[in-house]
Amino acid sequence: MNKKEIAEIKKQFSEDRSTIGRIASCYVDSDKNIRFTNVDAFASLQKEEELKYYDLFRKSMSGSIGANLYTMEFTIDAEKEGGEWDFLYKLLQSELKDDELIGEFFNKVIASYDYGENYYMVLTHSKYDVPGKTKDGLDLDDSSDMVHSYLNFMICPVSLSKAGLSYNAEENMMSDRIRDWVVDKPMTAFMFPAFNERQTDLHSVLYFTKSAKEDHKEFVDNILHSEPIRTNLEEKATFNELIAETLSEECEFEVVKNIHDNIKELVDLNKDNPDPVMVTKDELKQILYDSGASDNKMENFEKEFNDVVGENKTMLATNLLNKRSFKIETNDIKITVNPERTDLIETKVIDGRNCLVIAIDSHLTINGLDARAFAGVENPDDDLDPDIDLDPDENL
Repeated sequence: MNKKEIAEIKKQFSEDRSTIGRIASCYVDSDKNIRFTNVDAFASLQKEEELKYYDLFRKSMSGSIGANLYTMEFTIDAEKEGGEWDFLYKLLQSELKDDELIGEFFNKVIASYDYGENYYMVLTHSKYDVPGKTKDGLDLDDSSDMVHSYLNFMICPVSLSKAGLSYNAEENMMSDRIRDWVVDKPMTAFMFPAFNERQTDLHSVLYFTKSAKEDHKEFVDNILHSEPIRTNLEEKATFNELIAETLSEECEFEVVKNIHDNIKELVDLNKDNPDPVMVTKDELKQILYDSGASDNKMENFEKEFNDVVGENKTMLATNLLNKRSFKIETNDIKITVNPERTDLIETKVIDGRNCLVIAIDSHLTINGLDARAFAGVENPDDDLDPDIDLDPDENL
């Protein structure tokens, strides 16, 4: 699914657009014991409850494609009778009117999801009457191409609110605040089937994880059984390994900086494209050439790519660079540069030592204090933020 398709589904989680028919929920404690389950028509909820669920579901489809959101295809085995897809399809077809199927689903999740604390599972069924579109992309409210019937599922952590003092209106005094078990933002979620090219794609699922460090692969394998995904952290590590293996001793500062700049340029050129920007083997090969890699080092690039990434695989461009900063580290110094201003950094040999040279063309601050770059030279009178942060204690 691309950004526009995800946004279109997210819009349905609102009071005036809601397409949710039924909702099933299950509260699980830290020992994996079910504390309660509930199945009901979504319209039976109080308005305040509905609004809170809308907010949670919108958050379960938020974040970046390739970092938090992944469109994954089911394996062939999953689609066989008795497979994971087959079970989800039966659940979809039931429209959450089969309590036995719902209970079996929740038990499957509990058995596959390792968290160690209390959590709340929510499963809904919706029917979205997909409007037609004009050539300009405008909705045709009186024209529908299809109905997208789908399940939304999310797992939210539940924790005690913080201890503290609060105002007791009855006693007219401050007293110990009552601590409640509070449902937090979703940490894992999925939508089945996916909504690809504004059509129901029964062979795919949209998967959400709050953090790539906690992708819960055991849950993905046992509940969704999709083709393996590579998180943004894993893809960045794979990319770094490929560059290091390919360039070896030619992996120099200027080449690495050029690679970053060229990939960033590719992302910027496609910023209005709703589809994620994928980098093929041939495109990455050209990027390395354009960045200064020698013919000698590029001789084995295709083999290295096939070994490290995969013969017919692509890589998500936004996972290959840090969009917010360009970071440089030595044993003693950490430098964070505005990714738009990598031109301010260069390498030089000064007095026989390899040095990073930083051009100062805006005001300079040291530990928050405005300072002169050179004795006798006034700081420029501007309000721009510094492009470079030289705080060695910054937690990168």
